Amino acid sequence: MIVANQLHKSFKRLGASRRAPKSEQYIAAVKSVSFSALDGCITGLLGPNGAGKSTTLRMLATLIKPESGNAMIDGHDVATQVLQVRKHLGFMPHNAGIYPRLTARENIHYYARLCGLTRKQSQQRTGELIEQLTMLKFADRRATGFSQGQKTKVALARALVHRPQTLMLDEPTNGLDVMATRGLREIIRQLASEGHCILFSSHIMQEVAALCDHIAIISDGTVVMEDSLNEILKRTGQNDLEDAFVQAAQSLNHGEDE
Repeated sequence: MIVANQLHKSFKRLGASRRAPKSEQYIAAVKSVSFSALDGCITGLLGPNGAGKSTTLRMLATLIKPESGNAMIDGHDVATQVLQVRKHLGFMPHNAGIYPRLTARENIHYYARLCGLTRKQSQQRTGELIEQLTMLKFADRRATGFSQGQKTKVALARALVHRPQTLMLDEPTNGLDVMATRGLREIIRQLASEGHCILFSSHIMQEVAALCDHIAIISDGTVVMEDSLNEILKRTGQNDLEDAFVQAAQSLNHGEDE
């Protein structure tokens, strides 16, 4: 389970003058993000590029610290209980970042060892994931020249190798073809049915609508609405998620103008 409460993070502007006011030296990537993601559910973090999705996931993954606010992963604080959070969490970042000179099998095995599995456990778990994710055809090829779908499967296997309860995926279908996207959706649904907490970041409205049980809409660094798809449509008076998103984002802008 993930619970985020008023997360805030800003970064220094490139080329900002030290003499400028502090408010002009920094830009807020995440202003106030609050939402929850439950076990056994697929929660979508929906927003356009630059809305703060990746920064939010990086804070939840303990890669950067929030300036204010707090978040819990399976009951552990992301700021003060980093090791416990990482044991419970599998994170697949936007850039798969697999090692090109290693085979798919070696990439997964190496990450398993980093996660504390013994050599025997790592070999067994790597074999299980290669079979589960239908990677046998390329498991022992070097990752150089892998398709985007093959890279995504390796990155997903690495995120799952230590059997985490909670899984976060940052724009996982970027660059995938239709068949690879459908396959990934089925894997995500299966993990949720087994009781895992899945947080799925995307800017693709149709994908979120088709896959997610619960949706948090983020715009300009702020979660502007959080609910099931049907409730979001009902609250905004719209018939599809794209129109509902626009309505929710406009409500934020109107609030700031007042």
